[in-house]
Amino acid sequence: MKALITGANGQLGRALQAIAPTGSDIIAATHADLDISDHAAVRDFVARYRPDAIFNAAAYTAVDKAESEEDSARAINADAVRYLAEAAREQDARLIHVSTDFVFDGQRGMPYRPDAPTAPIGAYGRTKLAGEIAAGPEALIVRTAWVYGATGHNFVRTMLRLMAERDEVRVVADQIGTPTFAPHLASALWALYAAGARGIHHYTDSGAASWYDFAVAIQEEALAIGLLERAVPVIPIATADYPTPARRPSYSVLDKTATFALLGGPAPHWRDGLRRMLKDVKDHG
Repeated sequence: MKALITGANGQLGRALQAIAPTGSDIIAATHADLDISDHAAVRDFVARYRPDAIFNAAAYTAVDKAESEEDSARAINADAVRYLAEAAREQDARLIHVSTDFVFDGQRGMPYRPDAPTAPIGAYGRTKLAGEIAAGPEALIVRTAWVYGATGHNFVRTMLRLMAERDEVRVVADQIGTPTFAPHLASALWALYAAGARGIHHYTDSGAASWYDFAVAIQEEALAIGLLERAVPVIPIATADYPTPARRPSYSVLDKTATFALLGGPAPHWRDGLRRMLKDVKDHG
C-alpha cells in the first residue's frame, strides 16, 4: 500500500509516519515538497506518485489569526481539500481528511454525534466545515479535537514552559473538550482506513476536561516524573477573562460511539496519552 501524507512535518503527520503499517510505501510531503493550495501542483504530484491513500494532515490551525485571514485559512482548509479530493478520484485513491470539533457551536451541552447539525462560530470552523464538504462523500473525514504531541507547538508544551518560567498560570476553565494524543489519532486513522470507513467519523481520546483540568494534569504528571522541578498555582479563569479574536465552543466533546465500535473498543483515556507524551519529552527532549 502506498500512502501520501501531507503536512508531514506536523504533529499528526509525524505520528502517521511513525506508526505506518509494516511494508507501507510512505510519501511524506512537507509544504516545501507540495503546496496543497496549488491546484496544478497537487494534481501533478498525485499523478506522479499514484498513492492508494492520501492522508491530509495539513491545515491552517491559527484559530485567532483566521479571523483576519479567512481567505488564507480557506485556501488551505477548504480549497486545497477540494484539489486533493479531485486528484484522489482521478487516481482511484482514498482521501482521509482530518477535521475539527470547531464545526459545532458548543451550545449543545452533551457530546456531538457525527450527524449533529453543524454551526461554526468562527472563521476557522467555517473553513474546516467547507473542507468537509469539499472532501466529498467518498472520503473518510475524521473530526478530532485538542491534538498535541511531543513535538511542535501545542498546549502541553506551552504549559510546561510557562510553569517553569512563571510563579502562577491562569487557564480557562469554562471550555470543555477532550485532549487527544497525536499518535492515538494516527493509529485510529490507519485503522479506519484499513476498515474501509468512509463518511464522517469522530475520534478523540476518551474522557473530557476543561483547559484548566488539562493544565492541572500536565503539572501533576510532569512533577511525578521530574520534568518540572516545582509546582505553581494553576488559577481557573473564565473565557471572558481571557478575550481572544476568535470565539471558541464552550462544550465540544465528540460522541465516538460509532467509531469505537469500528475500532473494536474505546480509545485510551486522555490522561494516558498525556503520560506518554511527557515521557517522550523527558526521554528525548
